[in-house]
Amino acid sequence: MALTSNKVPSLRLIPTTGKLLNPSKSLSLASYHHPLPRVSLSLSSAASLKLTTSRKVVAMAVEGSRDLEMSNLTALSPLDGRYWGKVKDLASSMSEFGLIYFRVLVEIKWLIKLSKIPEVSEVPSFSKEAEVYLQGIIDGFSVDDALEVKKIERVTNHDVKAVEYFLKQKCESHPEIAKVLEFFHFACTSEDINNLSHGLMLQEALSSVILPAMDDLIKSISLMAKEFAYVPMLSRTHGQPASPTTLGKEMAIFAVRLSEERRYLSETKIKGKFAGAVGNYNAHISAYPNIDWPHVAEEFVTSLGLTFNPYVTQIEPHDYMARLFNTISQFNNILIDFDRDIWSYISLGYFKQITKAGEIGSSTMPHKVNPIDFENSEGNLGKANAELIFLSMKLPVSRMQRDLTDSTVLRNMGGALGHSLLAYKSAIQGIRKLQINEGRLKEDLDQTWEVLAEPIQTVMRRYGVPEPYEKLKELTRGRAVNEESIREFIKGLDLPAEAKSQLLKLTPHTYVGTAAALALAVDEALHL
Repeated sequence: MALTSNKVPSLRLIPTTGKLLNPSKSLSLASYHHPLPRVSLSLSSAASLKLTTSRKVVAMAVEGSRDLEMSNLTALSPLDGRYWGKVKDLASSMSEFGLIYFRVLVEIKWLIKLSKIPEVSEVPSFSKEAEVYLQGIIDGFSVDDALEVKKIERVTNHDVKAVEYFLKQKCESHPEIAKVLEFFHFACTSEDINNLSHGLMLQEALSSVILPAMDDLIKSISLMAKEFAYVPMLSRTHGQPASPTTLGKEMAIFAVRLSEERRYLSETKIKGKFAGAVGNYNAHISAYPNIDWPHVAEEFVTSLGLTFNPYVTQIEPHDYMARLFNTISQFNNILIDFDRDIWSYISLGYFKQITKAGEIGSSTMPHKVNPIDFENSEGNLGKANAELIFLSMKLPVSRMQRDLTDSTVLRNMGGALGHSLLAYKSAIQGIRKLQINEGRLKEDLDQTWEVLAEPIQTVMRRYGVPEPYEKLKELTRGRAVNEESIREFIKGLDLPAEAKSQLLKLTPHTYVGTAAALALAVDEALHL
């Protein structure tokens, strides 16, 4: 599915009861506009499908444990240890719990779909009460349920089969559903369940966590663009003084670049297959040869809010995942560029950082306030991109009709998204600490009058003054240039009085072109 045009499941929990809540409000991501609200939505279809889970259920289970501090200290990944508080919103969708939850959802929805196919007479249409019972298993799915699935898996040594057995146990006491227990997982290969579950996991993580975090970051940078629209700043190309700009315009560039990648990400279609062991509906047709199984599969996949892929092997080829991960990687690359620029501006003294009582910048140099948030962001973006690039390169490659190498790799999607999320939050935190130092910006401009060589020689060209570039090169290169020498040079030029007057009015502070206007118009250029 395209994240901009379909509705996605959301997660909410009633903290006082621990029960899962179905949000009633539906919202399409196509309606997202600046500023973007937090996502809280349900998915509706002709079958009145409502997909729910909880971003908080895993976090609450862990936080309620007396061993939380120990688990943080002993976690192999810092995402599950040191940084857990900043990335835990991803846990219910991108964790083992999330994978099991969505497997349960897909298995139940497939059984309900079979009950609505007249030719499958062995599965009569369920009563309203039976459908409510099945939906209740989805809505009430808990950490204890997931642990029960894992207990069964220790015997079966097969994770998808464990879900099937769990559902049979859950439904064997229901007189109506008990009659059709063997139609759980009917004609399915494990990958029919898995690929849809992975698609729903990504859909949930992106819509509820990653895209909102990206939007918060873009909004933070666009606010900087407008706030500093009129603050002149010396540019540096090749690290050397260059034509002035404004600080706001440079921030606007990053906001627009990031928003464009965010748009590409939101437009990525998350695909699903449901065509059996090798993609040909072999088993389906052997049991019910008169049913149009490709049509049934398409209806089922799209009812989950995914885009149907009819041309598959045992697996959905993961090409959409490669596009998705590459887009996130490019978003991250742009943010690395931003982090490094802000780090450099802090180093130049253009920004001060607001200090917090009790914080220590250096263990040995008490005066230091280090740009740690942007360094943390950059470091985590590099880690995220290493994983994202690996995922995008590996996942579309599978031997013949499939091998199992994608299975273990797919379990690492949460790490790549987790490091990305951590980086976004660190950058936002760093932005909130920034305080502009206009005196330092002014000082640099006051000392670089040579940047006016560009407009002077350009006006000279217009009025036919010979060798304008060469004359300015002789004046400025390797020599000390100041306001007095620049003005004396202008006064000696053979130019019309009006042109000479305009040049004499220029200063490094005012020679900024349309920079301020571009910064102020940033919201019009954002793709949110």
